Amino acid sequence: MKEYVIKEVSLNELEECAEVIRQGFGTVAKDFGLTIENCATNGAFIKMSRLVSDKNRGNFMYSINVDDKIVGFMQLEKKSEEKYELEKITVLPEYRRYGYGEKLLVFAKIKVKRLNGKIISIGIIEENTILKQWYQKNGFIHKGTKKFDFLPFTVGFMEMIIE
Repeated sequence: MKEYVIKEVSLNELEECAEVIRQGFGTVAKDFGLTIENCATNGAFIKMSRLVSDKNRGNFMYSINVDDKIVGFMQLEKKSEEKYELEKITVLPEYRRYGYGEKLLVFAKIKVKRLNGKIISIGIIEENTILKQWYQKNGFIHKGTKKFDFLPFTVGFMEMIIE
């Protein structure tokens, strides 16, 4: 793993972050046959305007940078006094398997704890067993599933308790 920096994303970095999200989610979209027609809300099809909207709503956005290049992204949305949802977490395909995703998770845990949160929740493609196992290995517990008519997959819900 190369040296990295995790930092808050500024407005002028949102287009680069949107591209990182599109590339990162694009591999999963391809694997699961997701298209803009059957799953327009997937990160593979995100527009910068969505990130601007999320940031303006007060969501916390962070990038992980290597050699001044954004190679990963994550967003935290406050859902209640105790719960934060981890969204759009991704690492560029060529930077995977070096531990950058785990570094983002550790950072999220520290950030939520500093905000006096107690739970980090996430929704994933339930059928993505590799990703599900990765989250479990990193301290998340599977809490259930839900099938939405507008999505071509089952959503799996997971949580991590902050201690």
